[in-house]
Amino acid sequence: MSDMCALFTCEDPATWRKVHEKYWDVVQSRMTRQGKTSKTGPKLLTLDKWYQEELPACISNRSERHVTHVELAKLMEWKLTRGKFRPRLQHLVESNSADTVEKCSRKAFSLLPDVHAAITELSALKGVGPATASAVLAAGAPEQAAFMSDEAMESIPGITPIQYTAKHYILYLTKMLEQTEKLNRLDHLRDWTPQKLEQCLWAYSITTKQQLPLLQNISVSNKRNSECEEKPQKKLKVK
Repeated sequence: MSDMCALFTCEDPATWRKVHEKYWDVVQSRMTRQGKTSKTGPKLLTLDKWYQEELPACISNRSERHVTHVELAKLMEWKLTRGKFRPRLQHLVESNSADTVEKCSRKAFSLLPDVHAAITELSALKGVGPATASAVLAAGAPEQAAFMSDEAMESIPGITPIQYTAKHYILYLTKMLEQTEKLNRLDHLRDWTPQKLEQCLWAYSITTKQQLPLLQNISVSNKRNSECEEKPQKKLKVK
């Protein structure tokens, strides 16, 4: 098993929590490194704070969950800054009308928990594929969806090579939901979501690839924390 998959196979919630606590330090370090070679680098921390904290609050406070045209455009900017930069996607997303974005995203959220149908609905928007659609859903329903980042997918055994399709996203999400369920059985706080796991896997992947010292004092193993409590497992359903 590669170092990339070490965290995902770890069954100790305390280890996952230690990685999550370092998330913003990793973002800051990533931003600093990107800033030396890219104009978008300095934006990462601001955009990530917006996506992870402000956007979810905005969506949840609406009578019907949806994203606006401005939010979708900014979400795409975040996605391209955090991952691979594809400027054409930004122009395509911005070419959607405000009315279409709101109607489409409203319907997508109404289709949950049928994640496959919600992904398909959002993918009808110009410039939006399964990865961007997953980012929309993860912002408004983090307990049901996780962003389809390359780093997170590469961290899960058995699902590479990556395919940017709805079918592959469901494979990825199923694994994430299973791990979320497992961690919540073992962790008395029971506050894990698929999107929170994505943050951990992204941070762990970035530190591993860039050989950053941020997680060097965190030991990743498959041993469970003996002090964790368990609760009966429920069968997971992903449509």
